[in-house]
Parts: sequence; structure tokens; C-alpha cells
Amino acid sequence: MSSRPSRHHTSHGGGSVTKQLDRKVENLVRDYYSKLSSNNGNNSKQIPNTNEAIDYVQAHDMGLKRLKRNQIEKSVTKAMELITIEVGGTAGENEGAEEFDSDFEAFNEAVDKDNNSANKRIVEMWSKNQASSRNTPAPEAQSQPVDGDVSQQLSKDAQTPARRKRERSSRTEPPVKKQKIDRAPPNGVSLKDIGGIEHILNDIHDLIDMPLNCATCYDHLGIQIPRGILLHGPPGCGKTMLANAIAAHHGVPFIPVSAPSIVSGMSGESEKKLREIFEEAVRLAPSIIFIDEIDAVMPKRDSAQREMEKRIVAQMLTCMDDLSLSKTGGNPVFVIGATNRPDSLDPALRRAGRFDREICLGVPDEVGREKILRVLSEKLKLSGDFDFKKLAKLTPGFVGADLSSLITAAGTFAIKRIYDDLKVRHQIVTAEQDEGVSILNGAMEIDGGPGLANGKPNPILEDAPNPFPPLSPEELEKLSITIDDFLTALPKVQPSSKREGFATVPDVTWQQIGALEAIRKQMQLAIVKPIAHPEIFEAVGITSPAGVLLYGPPGCGKTLLAKAVANESNANFISVKGPELLNKWVGESERAVRQVFMRARASQPCVIFFDELDALAGKREDATTEATSRVVNTLLTELDGLSDRKDKALFVALPTAEERLDILKKLTMKMPLHESIDLWKIADDSRCRNFSGADLSSLVREAANSAVEAFFPETAAEPQRIPSGPITVCPDNFEKAFGMVRPSVSEAERIRYMQINKKLLGH
Repeated sequence: MSSRPSRHHTSHGGGSVTKQLDRKVENLVRDYYSKLSSNNGNNSKQIPNTNEAIDYVQAHDMGLKRLKRNQIEKSVTKAMELITIEVGGTAGENEGAEEFDSDFEAFNEAVDKDNNSANKRIVEMWSKNQASSRNTPAPEAQSQPVDGDVSQQLSKDAQTPARRKRERSSRTEPPVKKQKIDRAPPNGVSLKDIGGIEHILNDIHDLIDMPLNCATCYDHLGIQIPRGILLHGPPGCGKTMLANAIAAHHGVPFIPVSAPSIVSGMSGESEKKLREIFEEAVRLAPSIIFIDEIDAVMPKRDSAQREMEKRIVAQMLTCMDDLSLSKTGGNPVFVIGATNRPDSLDPALRRAGRFDREICLGVPDEVGREKILRVLSEKLKLSGDFDFKKLAKLTPGFVGADLSSLITAAGTFAIKRIYDDLKVRHQIVTAEQDEGVSILNGAMEIDGGPGLANGKPNPILEDAPNPFPPLSPEELEKLSITIDDFLTALPKVQPSSKREGFATVPDVTWQQIGALEAIRKQMQLAIVKPIAHPEIFEAVGITSPAGVLLYGPPGCGKTLLAKAVANESNANFISVKGPELLNKWVGESERAVRQVFMRARASQPCVIFFDELDALAGKREDATTEATSRVVNTLLTELDGLSDRKDKALFVALPTAEERLDILKKLTMKMPLHESIDLWKIADDSRCRNFSGADLSSLVREAANSAVEAFFPETAAEPQRIPSGPITVCPDNFEKAFGMVRPSVSEAERIRYMQINKKLLGH
């Protein structure tokens, strides 16, 4: 039947309106068909008349009664076609032709009352389908016929998803059950497998052990049990592993949740998933819910980008409030959240009664790294003289994941080492048998061909079919990881905390810094010794200074001093350029300052070095904008959390002649100097009077460049003409460098810095 399309079908979004109309009409037609069949003695083939069906539909739904008749006619036709297909498809194979003919005649009599084209097509389709069912098993109808040849449309539309969905809904098969998820406690992990967490074991005992074992005591006393724990720290510090170990240690059901998996595209689905998780936890109580990367879906509501995030946070607050013992049947349910950005969470989640305690898993110190290495190395085959303490000292800034990666890299180098040794021995034996000792000597040269790298065979470039053949039991017995393998792998592994902006111990030592002996002693007393021997300072009641202010002309080594002090004390080091914390957005500069101190607290012991501090914290009365004053206030607030502020000011002056000599010796330590060079003469030269350490470094570099330039002849473009003799730096090179380098501090500026120092000292 072809009827004129209604306005519902042509307007925007008409597809969904038409589907709703079709579903509503189909339900009413089915109801009418059921009543008609019951009145005719359960005769399932009594098909209703189209006009009668339309009258029934409009009589039983006031909303449809207001629509025009031709708008409903198409939906009624579709419903009757669907019912006809189902009736024909479920007919038995053993029905006789007489029964079919009598039913068909009864149907024809009913159809004759309405002689429209739609009913004729229905009869034609039904008769063909019924006739085919006598000879073959009834196929499942998969689609609705449309205008045109019905038999052709059945084959084309039989695979439409909408038709399959309606067909499944009409069957009496039971719904498919959801696959049951195993919530058993994690296996293969325990608290003993995690090193360096001794400082938080007491918190775990108070927050989880006691409530699990003494829930009745809490109920009897009328106090609420802790409901949530927030684990935070840099990536790779063991937050996820700790949550799994807690559940395994107590043997309770464990429900891990990846925060992004909660998010759904449909409105309300995310909140529903969250409710289902908490309902399951209550059914399995006592249990633990672990939400990893919780900051991804529960940010601060005032800065949320979408309404969905606000609804998820509100649902989380409601779910956590419903975890009281009275609502969980007396069995506790704990929620453990993990994040490396606790400040981005909504404040309502971090109050008491929800996430009651926040446990910081910071960057481990030297003792913690040693314990982690011992735990990770329990199943390794190490050499007998392995020094864990030395390795822990060489891995500042490494977290548990970095140390695990270091162990893997060291094992790889150990395997390569034994294969390289085996190949070298094999080549020696082969060369002796072939009396080709000269060939062997050529192959062992460092630059001896494409198959060698640093004097060792390169298995990738060799023609052997398998560069790594299986080792014999005797060879495997000799294989072990040595401390040298770790030292080889150490430069290849970069700590994740360094990539994430957290602190690491610098590699600058006092041996690389010349002069500054007086400053060094004061810095050791102010920073190094309080970190190395805190008990001595506590015994005499002395509080170590919280801050040291280094001031002086540029290039005098203030940054190097801070790095060397951090290295000597084995403290982590955060270098902050003052202007890099400034941001044009309101509140972002203050947040950046707080973030620096938060990272420092997570990396204790730590030295924060503010370079160009005057650009960040100028005088508030001279501030040109209110933002500068807010940054200064935030900095002072953070420093108030420490014992003192900047209570020691050290002036780093320009070096004297003796100090310049010491600096030059350090700078030229690896430089081939001509025997005629006198470093004291260079240091005492009047042209070096106002040279800082950076200026002396530029002087040495320019002298070296001059020596290299003189070493190459003008015809050195051709490789064979390049001289092969040794290169040295001569006095003439330094004379040429003096003409290119000027002091960065003038005489007037030097005098001004000296006056500032006298003013600060009160002279």
C-alpha cells in the first residue's frame, strides 16, 4: 500500500517518531489479533481486517485517535504484515492441504469485507509463505515487505538489524545472562612483595585491618568505620600493586575499576554503572573497590567540562555515603582510589567520611630503593658479591617501576655478554683450526668491519641462521647478573619521575666545581649535615634552616652550588626558573607554586632551587599587578609549612685570582694543554679581573675552538689531507680567546654588588 507521507516523516527527527508510532500500533494490533484468535477457538490464522484494526487502535489509544486515519494505516499495515509472517513461519510441516485450504478460505472471507490493495498483498504473501512451509522447514522471517514484489523484498530485507531485533523479542527464549566476573582476591601478590612501604603499614593496619577484624566493635561503640583511602604519588610508585596486595592479604573480594570504563555515551549510563559496582560490593561484603586513575572521571565540579562529570561526582558522593555498617549488613566495604593528581579531585570526595585518609607513596629514598631492589631480585640469579647499597645510591629518583625496568635491562645485557663471550671463543677456536690467526687479529680490531661493534661481534649483521643458539646446562649455570650489568644498563633507563617533572638527584659533584670553599662549608652545615645526621641536630635542639638565599653576580656558580649540595646530600633536586611558573590565567601561577612544593614533599629529602627568584617574588608594594602579590603570598604560605623561610643569605662573589686558577684547573682537566701554558699567568691576567666562572668556561671553550681551527689546514675539505698528529691548546689560542670573550660583569656592577652585600650584612 502506498499512502501519502505524513508531516511526521518529513520533519527533522521524523525517523524516531515513526518508529515510536510503529511500535505503539504493533502492540495494539497484536492485542487485537490475540483477542480475535481467542474468540475463534485459538485459530492462529484468523488475520484481522485492516479497517477493523485501525478502528481498534484508535479506540484504545486517545493519542492515536487524534491522528489522521491515513497516518495510522501504514503502521497498521506493517504490523499486520509482521503478524502474517510469524503465523506463516510457525506453521507445522505436517499440516494437510485440506486444513490449509479451509483456513485460507476462512481468511479470504474475512478479507473480502475490505477490498483494498494492502489486504490483497497480505493474502498473496501469506499464501506463498504457507505453501513453502509444507515442503521445507519454516524459515525465520527477518524483514518487513515494502512496496513492490513481496517475495523479492523478503529475501532482500531478511537481514536488517531492526527486523532481527523484533524477531528476537517475539521469541520465548530466555534472555542471555551476563557473564559472571570473578571477584576473588588477587593471586601472586602480597604486602611482602612490595618494598619500601614500611612507613605506611601502620596506616593500613588502622584503616583496613582493624575494621575488617573488629567490625562488631565499631558497631558496638557507635562509631563509623573508615570508608575510603586515597593513594597518591608519582607514576610507577606502586599504587595499583599496593591495592591488590591489600586485598590479597585480607582475602576479601576485590572489584577493580578503571575510571574511564565508567564513562558511557548515553545519559545516565555512567551513574548506573557506578551504582551497580557499589551494589555488587555490598552483596559481596566485606569487599574492596579499587578505582584506578580516579581523577579522570571525578574532577572538581566547578571546573568540569561536561555535565556528565558533575553527575558522576554527585553519584560517587551518594554511593560512598551509603556504605555505613547499618546499610551494608554489618560487613564493611572499602573504597581505594589511586591518582597522581590529588589536587584535581573534587574537594567533597576528600573530606572525612569519604576518603578518610590520604596515603602518599612518594619517590623512595636510598634506604627504600635498597629494599625494593632486594624484593625485586629475590628470584634473580645474581653474582655472589652483588652490592645493593651501591646500586641504590646510584639510582636517585627511581620508583619501583623504574627499578623493575632497570633489572630487565641488566638481564638483557647479561645475556648479550655471555653470547658475545661464546662467539669470541668460537671464533678463536675456528681461526686456530684454519690457521688463520691473522684473520682473527683483523676481526678483533675495534674498526674491523661491519660485523663488529666496539670490538665485539654483532649478531644481527652476521650470516649465521641463529645468532642466539640454545645454551647448554653448563653454560646456563655460569650465567648470572653482575653489578657491572646494572652499571651498563643504568644510562639506558630514564626514571619516569624525571619525565613527569618530579625531582631527581643531579650529577654535579664538588670535584667539578672550582673555588667557593667558604660557601661550600656553610652550605654543608645548612643542608648536607642536617639531612645526613638529623639526630645530632635534634639532640641539641637546633632546627635546620629551611631556606638558603644565594645572591651575587650572574655566572658565579649559584646553580652549580645548589646541584652539588643536593648531590652530596643524596637529596632530590627540583630546579625552577622563576618566570616559568607565571601564567596569564587567574590562579594558575599560584597552583604552579603549590605543585612544586607538593612534588618536593613527595620526594623528600628534597632541595628546591628557585633560579631568578626576584622575577617570581618581587616586593609586593612594587608589584604592578595583583597576580604578582598572590604568587608571593602563595610562596610564603608554602614556606610557612616548613620550619623557617630564607634565614641564611650567602653572597657568591666574583672569584679571586687564586679561585680563578682553581676553576681553570677544573675546566682544563680533560683538555690537552701544551707544556708551555701557565694557568696561573692566565688566571692572574688583568683581563680576567671581572671574569666569573661562566666567563672562564667561555674562555677555555674559545681557546679550544681556536686550536681546532688551527689544526685543520685550508685544504682539509678532502679527508686524506686531514693531519693525523696530536692536537694541543697553546698560549696563542688563549690570547686569541681573550680577544673574543669579555667579562659579563663590569667594574661598576661589581662595586654595586659589593655594596648590596654590605647592606645586607649590616655593615
